[in-house]
Amino acid sequence: MPHALAQSVEVLTTVLAVAGMGYFVAAIVAARVFLAARQARLAAFAPGVSVLKSLKGLDPGMMDAFRSHCRQIYTGEFELLFGVSALDDPAAAAVEQLVAEFPERAIRLIVCPERLGTNGKVSTLVQLAAHALHPYLLINDSDITVSPRYLERVMACFAPAADSGEGKSVGLVTALYRGRAHETLPSRLEALGIATDFQAGVLLSRVIEGGLSYGLGSTLAVSREALERMGGLLPLVDHLADDYELGARVAQAGFRVTLSAEVVETGVPAYRWRGFIDHQLRWARTVRDARPWGYFGLIFTHGLGWALLNVVASGLRPVSLWLLGLSFFLRLALAMTVGAAVLGDHQVLPSLWLLPLRDAVAMALWAAGFAGNTIVWRGERFALKAGRLTRA
Repeated sequence: MPHALAQSVEVLTTVLAVAGMGYFVAAIVAARVFLAARQARLAAFAPGVSVLKSLKGLDPGMMDAFRSHCRQIYTGEFELLFGVSALDDPAAAAVEQLVAEFPERAIRLIVCPERLGTNGKVSTLVQLAAHALHPYLLINDSDITVSPRYLERVMACFAPAADSGEGKSVGLVTALYRGRAHETLPSRLEALGIATDFQAGVLLSRVIEGGLSYGLGSTLAVSREALERMGGLLPLVDHLADDYELGARVAQAGFRVTLSAEVVETGVPAYRWRGFIDHQLRWARTVRDARPWGYFGLIFTHGLGWALLNVVASGLRPVSLWLLGLSFFLRLALAMTVGAAVLGDHQVLPSLWLLPLRDAVAMALWAAGFAGNTIVWRGERFALKAGRLTRA
């Protein structure tokens, strides 16, 4: 009986390892498709845009992120709206400093005291949107650092010429991102996962599904028309995955969701292991709640982990070692193609030796994602169901 069980595990892990290699190849192809597409010339379209940022406290590198938004080379009009729940929030002083540094920019600090739902960020954004002057809104997090051509590249995607022949106009534009790791090992593992795994999945889903039907919190640029058609931001105040939900609702309202050529950067906190695990489980269970079958399908993305288990299950058979070697080669190729070529992440190459550890941890956390629906967010515990948060 034990021998039969070992054989069954060996066969299963062999199949999953081979499927994982197929995933690596497909993701590399999807990355190459994106690299080719972003060489296209930008459309000359620069409409007025209001950039909305919900703030709570100070994050490392936040001021540099703010400054990057003020240094835009953009021919259209734009304004920066920062929302805080109260003026005694330390972020308010940071915005005042920004206004002093960039007096030529349209920058406003707005107090948004109402708590409209469990998602405080969206509550602030609802109140900020009422003050926005322009026909397009762009939402991103406080720690997002961008290039001087960020607005130019993102907003050009809304050009009428960019619309497909399907009769759908672009309603939302989102962007890939890379993580800027800090000194701890968990921080480096998360940044490596963002660059070599998560963004690879986004690129592959874009090819498989013929486009995107969700947004990424790094950039959510939306037209007023699409926002009004989907019912505005207010219905999202109890949703954890507000970025995913916003993109999904824009797509359901009959608009296209498209991916900009721009890549932005986000800071990854200097996690200790407890904070890292809480964040990763929140991420995993959010994806599982939003896309249950997609989350189950992530079983095929853990090719290197299955190849390692196959070596153990087979008792170091030569075929299993060959599978492990080929899987590792393809995993490295995917990491370099997406992390280095697509995202321009300079931390990827020095961190490649961490890939086996990162993938083993990710595989364990993926399995743990099935084991409940509670998450920890900003130190509080919530239950997650149908995208909505309730205090646990």
